[in-house]
Amino acid sequence: MPRSARLVCPDYPLHVMSRGNNRQPIFWNDDEKSYFRFLLYHHMNGNGISIYHYCLMNNHIHLILQVEESGNLAKFMKQVFLSYYHLFKNRHDYVGHLVQGRFKSIIVDSESYFLQCGKYIELNPVRGGLSQNPADYRFSSFNYYAQGIPDPLVTPNPLYLTMGKSGGERQSRYAEMVVDKSIVNSEILGSLLFFGSEEFVKNMELRYGLKNVRAKRGRPRNHDTEKKGDASIFL
Repeated sequence: MPRSARLVCPDYPLHVMSRGNNRQPIFWNDDEKSYFRFLLYHHMNGNGISIYHYCLMNNHIHLILQVEESGNLAKFMKQVFLSYYHLFKNRHDYVGHLVQGRFKSIIVDSESYFLQCGKYIELNPVRGGLSQNPADYRFSSFNYYAQGIPDPLVTPNPLYLTMGKSGGERQSRYAEMVVDKSIVNSEILGSLLFFGSEEFVKNMELRYGLKNVRAKRGRPRNHDTEKKGDASIFL
């Protein structure tokens, strides 16, 4: 079965996710997460990328971002992961693919689903047992929104700016906002191409000529052309 087409639409935010190969860690310590975050910042401006929300877990990453040009997303992700792979392989004497298959991208409705999706990924450290409170986890955008802590990686979610007249009011409302798990959960984010209202999904299906279901199996690997010991499978 052919793998799903990667859909990149500059008109809407994208939820991007990548996981370590065989679910192995991408990051073994906070220094590596800090370096990866620096790489995101270093490469995003030159590629016309705005990052609204992010969360770096031990064996996977989540980004909610928007691109100025559709071709820039793959370029951006390649630059970040190839740069990081050089550090990782030298530190850990690592041979093999760093990430599992291609990164996934989902087109997100820019209405209320956008903010729900953003906070959902920021709560991953709590669900994953890395922290009891999302505010205690350094490698997500949660504290930018809920505590007002500056983060040069983050472009404010436009919907967040409508949550109150003052920064304190917005922060309080964001911290109290409940994520509706019937709207957003890991199963939904892992299986769909479009995430949003029924009307939004129908419009996207018509626009791209695709049903809102992600193919579960990728195309067979070409072992003659794959490079061993690099991040090329990420693309």
